[in-house]
Amino acid sequence: MPWEEKVIVTMREEFVKRVLSHEKSKAELCREYGISRPTGDKWIERYLNGQPLCDQSRAPHIVGNKTNDEVEKFIVEYRKKYPAIGATKIHRMLRDEGITDIPCPRTINDIFKRNGLITKEASQIATPYVRFEKSEPNEMWQADFKGHFAMRNGVRCHPLDIIDDCSRFSLCCAPLAGETYIEVRQQMEHIFLKYGMPFSFLCDNGTPWGTSQSTGFSRFEVWFMELGILTLHGRIFHPQTQGKEERFNGSLTREFLKYESFEDFEDAKIKLDKYRDFYNTKRPHYALNLDTPAKHYHPSERAYTPDISEWEYSDEYKLRKVKESGYVTIRNQGYYLSEAFSGKTIAVKESNKGQHLINLYFRQFRIGQIDIEKRVFTFKKAYLIENDPRFAEAKHKK
Repeated sequence: MPWEEKVIVTMREEFVKRVLSHEKSKAELCREYGISRPTGDKWIERYLNGQPLCDQSRAPHIVGNKTNDEVEKFIVEYRKKYPAIGATKIHRMLRDEGITDIPCPRTINDIFKRNGLITKEASQIATPYVRFEKSEPNEMWQADFKGHFAMRNGVRCHPLDIIDDCSRFSLCCAPLAGETYIEVRQQMEHIFLKYGMPFSFLCDNGTPWGTSQSTGFSRFEVWFMELGILTLHGRIFHPQTQGKEERFNGSLTREFLKYESFEDFEDAKIKLDKYRDFYNTKRPHYALNLDTPAKHYHPSERAYTPDISEWEYSDEYKLRKVKESGYVTIRNQGYYLSEAFSGKTIAVKESNKGQHLINLYFRQFRIGQIDIEKRVFTFKKAYLIENDPRFAEAKHKK
């Protein structure tokens, strides 16, 4: 008992004993101790009944709106089943399952706190992010590898994650043996056959997507240009550019990988597919007003075909073939473009900013510019500049 409270109890006992000894009248003693007659009667009654004279809790003995034990136990067990899902999302998930007799999200959160089911880390992670987003599904996909880890058989697993920027729909959560162009291309072809193709593709600068060195373009970028897909790269050391993909990777770790291990690739595929289905069809998403991604996604109308058609350039362009070494000759001078273009035909045309500037094109993409006076590239980067499939499709729909 705190010291101040001990003093108060002693004074109350003193007051009661002086009243009972008839030292003074009750009214006089109440005035002396600065209390009302009803308060004095309360302390006298408690003393005579053997009750303590310390302050008692003012909380009601019966709380009308308190969640009953059965409901609380059900919510605790549900939380243990999905330990990284917050109160608001669990409330929505229960409602989507047809369970109506459930407390509000705030009460559910209080139940989590009472039962020690909320950590400081979880509270910080629950803070919502505000990010840009595309207005339609398949305008842009985001991709990243979730960091490799060892399975129980000793082989390392490299999960490839791809989500749709607009709907947050997970298009891929696949365990790969490595992060090579061949493996990723096979997986991308499988995704294209199932969901169609996006207009743009956001990824980092690592293998196999691109290169942070001076080697020009990757095989992946060239293949995507042949499909009419613009590859976009986040700035080096700025993973926040792929915020939605980073968010997905974080959810995958907290909600699934933290509690699971894989025997081999077959086991990993089964379990990762299960989480992807949960993420797309059951788990609410704040950015979608607690809808699931599956309710907002639809496959792309851009169908995939493995056969790459020849590209026809207009007469204003001059054609050049890229050597196996990655060099292209322009006005009797060799310039290194990229080995990824080896054997392919590109087009060149003078820039309207001056005859000393030569623009390089590959299909409907501008891929670089050369200053022939300085004999250097002024830039190497893909820009989708003409015959954008989106324009043709929009015109067709009208």
